[in-house]
Amino acid sequence: MSDKYGDMLQSAVEEMHKTVARQDDEIKKLGEPTAETKATLERQQTEITDLKTRIDDMDTKMQRQTVPGVGDQPTQTDEQKAHSAAFFKWVRGGLTALDPTERKALVEDTTGQYLVTPELESIIERTLPTLTIIRPLVTVRPITKDRLKLRSMSEVSVGWGKLETGSDITESSPVPGAPTYQYVEDLYGLAKLGEDELEDSDINLQTLLADSFARAIGEAEETAFAVGAGHDSEEPEGITVNATILAATRSVTTSNTVILEDFLKLIYDCPAQYRKNGAFMVKSSTELALREVRASGYDATHHGPFMWQPSVQAGRPATFLGYPIYPQEDLTAYAGAVAVVAIFGDFKQGYRILDRKGITLQRLVELYSEAGLIGFKVHKRVGGGAIMPSKKALCLLSDKA
Repeated sequence: MSDKYGDMLQSAVEEMHKTVARQDDEIKKLGEPTAETKATLERQQTEITDLKTRIDDMDTKMQRQTVPGVGDQPTQTDEQKAHSAAFFKWVRGGLTALDPTERKALVEDTTGQYLVTPELESIIERTLPTLTIIRPLVTVRPITKDRLKLRSMSEVSVGWGKLETGSDITESSPVPGAPTYQYVEDLYGLAKLGEDELEDSDINLQTLLADSFARAIGEAEETAFAVGAGHDSEEPEGITVNATILAATRSVTTSNTVILEDFLKLIYDCPAQYRKNGAFMVKSSTELALREVRASGYDATHHGPFMWQPSVQAGRPATFLGYPIYPQEDLTAYAGAVAVVAIFGDFKQGYRILDRKGITLQRLVELYSEAGLIGFKVHKRVGGGAIMPSKKALCLLSDKA
């Protein structure tokens, strides 16, 4: 099925390339493209977007089919089994549905909220990368504390020479710098489930909760990892907010205009060791514009190859200038205002997510009772921040010039 959509996508892109060439000829002869060509190009762009979405959705479904598997779950102790049984019984019916022994089996945190079962938390953690863009690209570190202490050392001195010929070892005295911290923040999500769904004993409640909670968490953290205001605002620090990365931001050549050379320069803003595994991240509307960008001066018509190339295989991104390109909707579109429109670099070396274990749940009965729903407030502790931003593993492109 993915091969079918891949072939359709490749064909659609080739047709779009022909239309762009026709558009260029019309601009040269008439000064602007005809209405028919504009409409055709718009239709083809929409078709390409739909096909890409289908391929991505198929990849997500294939990944998630392996997530809730039973066979890969570790053997539970009697205490864990009791906790799991009591937890899902509480989800369905609340505390009144539990006897005293079952209530004792529930695990509370310091605020009185109930911890989800380790199995459910594991499924949520494994589902999140299939629902988000940034998380699967960056470094993710589990943590048991509220913050991670980051120590810095002065540079180590090295020198050339052989000891047997009398050369001295170059001495150095690394001096610890002032420690800094990366913090874990509180993330709350809200999932609302129908009372009938919860009362249905045949439903796979664990899968239902994992899907609902992962979506609620994923949407919130994806935005924070891109544009989160930082610890002072009780949010993770987004990639586009870090002061050191922002200080080195490149501005576009012409405001509100997508120009190939700007993206080429952005690539070379990034040191070679990070370009090796580099990737672009832009808003979907920017990627849409990049589909029509091509090199010039390659032939008599000055029409070079297109720089954006589609992926026809599930699980692999499209490429631009030979690097993977990912759409991230919290970035800004070209709009003639000072804002980040593109990120390039090695995301795994440039950004780190901190996941603190222990997702808790609060059951909200009365708030949504008139709608026949029961709300569940999910509390997850997660942080995010740049890794050694002065190394320029991630670089930004900003409009306005």
